Amino acid sequence: MLYDAECPMCNLYTRAFVRTGLLDANGREAYQQYTDAACPNLDWQRAVNEIALVNQATGEVTYGVDSLLKVCGNAVPFFAPLLGWKPFLWLARKAYAFVSYNRRVIVPAQVSENQFGYQPTFNIKYRVAWLVFAWVVTSCILGAFPWLLAGIYPEGAISRELAINAGHILLQASVIFLYRKDKMWDYLGNLMTISLAGALIFLISTLLCVWFRTGWYIAGLCFLPVVFLMIREHLRRCKLLGLGYLPTATWVLYRVIVLLISIHLIS
Repeated sequence: MLYDAECPMCNLYTRAFVRTGLLDANGREAYQQYTDAACPNLDWQRAVNEIALVNQATGEVTYGVDSLLKVCGNAVPFFAPLLGWKPFLWLARKAYAFVSYNRRVIVPAQVSENQFGYQPTFNIKYRVAWLVFAWVVTSCILGAFPWLLAGIYPEGAISRELAINAGHILLQASVIFLYRKDKMWDYLGNLMTISLAGALIFLISTLLCVWFRTGWYIAGLCFLPVVFLMIREHLRRCKLLGLGYLPTATWVLYRVIVLLISIHLIS
């Protein structure tokens, strides 16, 4: 199995395949270290976009979700019939592409000066799908818990959070377009990954409060370190993209203005 050594997520799950016995100890190799002579049939650009599985005995190559299902099917026969079920394959391929084409913004990697000659193809359809997915999920989570900050933040609905987050995306897109337009789609992908992660942590902390029957103010207090971590992660990702501090400044400023307006509405 040929994985992307520049992608922490690819490195992690292929290593898990080895540890769980789905692949043997020599069953994975970074495509950055693979040679053309080892498999003349390999489509390099496709292998970069979709993880490739090479049969070294026959030279047969499969890509993407077909590679993953073949590995799982060999180790766990239960998965083998799924290889022939077209509705499942269609859905699995779409889900795989959704993650694969956005993997560099879901888990960013340190930019190397000597990058491999082939890089993942940018697919605007799947990038927009990631932005919409993160925007909707984040807004639904935050819009579902206005009562946690009752008396501080006005009661509202998911529609309000959808509007606030849409405004945030448009503002940041405008800033990056004027500042470094070539980085806009990469930045927006990273931005919404941070927003989604923060919302999910907030949801988990809230559910833990319900489970342990603690006061709701604990969940509100838990959100403060989450905000700090989000800002720190935003700074880190902006550094990886070479964007400096401006996007973080406008991001924080927008959120502060929204908070002040919200407080004013209930005062």
